[in-house]
Amino acid sequence: MKRTTRDVLLSLGAVAALALLGFEGSRLEAGRAALAAFVPYVAFAALLAGFCWRVLAWARVPVPFHIPVSCGQQCSLRWIRAAKIDNPSTRWGVAARMAGEVFLFRSLFRNQRARMTGSRLILGDCRLLWLGALAFHWALLVILLRHLRLFIEPVPAFVNSLERIDGVFQLGAPPLYLSDLILLGALVYWAVRRFRDPVLRYISLSTDYFALFLLLGIAISGMWMRYFARVDILSVKEYALSITALHPAIPQSLGPLFFAHLALVSALAVYLPFSKLMHMGGIFLSPTRNLANDSRARRHVNPWNIPVNTHTYAEWEDEFRDKLQGAGIPLEAEDAEHAHSN
Repeated sequence: MKRTTRDVLLSLGAVAALALLGFEGSRLEAGRAALAAFVPYVAFAALLAGFCWRVLAWARVPVPFHIPVSCGQQCSLRWIRAAKIDNPSTRWGVAARMAGEVFLFRSLFRNQRARMTGSRLILGDCRLLWLGALAFHWALLVILLRHLRLFIEPVPAFVNSLERIDGVFQLGAPPLYLSDLILLGALVYWAVRRFRDPVLRYISLSTDYFALFLLLGIAISGMWMRYFARVDILSVKEYALSITALHPAIPQSLGPLFFAHLALVSALAVYLPFSKLMHMGGIFLSPTRNLANDSRARRHVNPWNIPVNTHTYAEWEDEFRDKLQGAGIPLEAEDAEHAHSN
């Protein structure tokens, strides 16, 4: 419990320090210039370089064993029905399973919980975790696509359509986006689950809490700017367009809350490639998912195998032929010749 409290306080303090750095730094002219014209480019460069480095590092790792994880019947005899997606034996089957993993989190849907009740092991599912993960990732995707209207002029038609669908509940001005509520609800659920589950709390590290608090800070600050502080959206778009055009204009009309949000987003961009959040790229390079289970039809060659100078039994027999004959030990070569002559 003491370790958990320490990790939570450490992570929460780090996120608060980043937000405070952006909030107070924007009050100084030099700090505002650094946050507006320097930090976003550094964060984007770190994100791009770190992402490529991690993906290339994973791609160079040999796969010595054919280890696709499956949960269905393997392709074998024709009269036995095979699970073409759960246990794919073709590339199309692998593509279908990967699509299910990326868009629907199929393996997480089957996530099993193991609980000890006395001396009995009770297995069950955890569908709420799957629903929370699915809601968070899809809501985050919608929010990222909506933010394209700040960086692109004219705004693409699909972004406008997505914004109208997302803001279908017109409860005021500006309209309330469903994706904002879903994202915040999913993050709160994850936080409550991590704190309430003793097993999950035991295996959690400070980095796990840091990522969670960082995402919460970004979501809360963004929603506060939109629904309560009401920042000037035109000034935000002018700044975003200047960043995209590589001619950053330091915004003077935007308050410290915007720069706190910008500092948190930049911190997430730098932190993402070197954290567990990088599963977004690693899933495509996981041999348990991207390999076809066709070991009965094709031989998997270990890439770590190197040429080895072998010493066959026939060569060993020739080397010690005199000693073997002197000891009266029969030789396979002579037995074979004798059988052939007969």
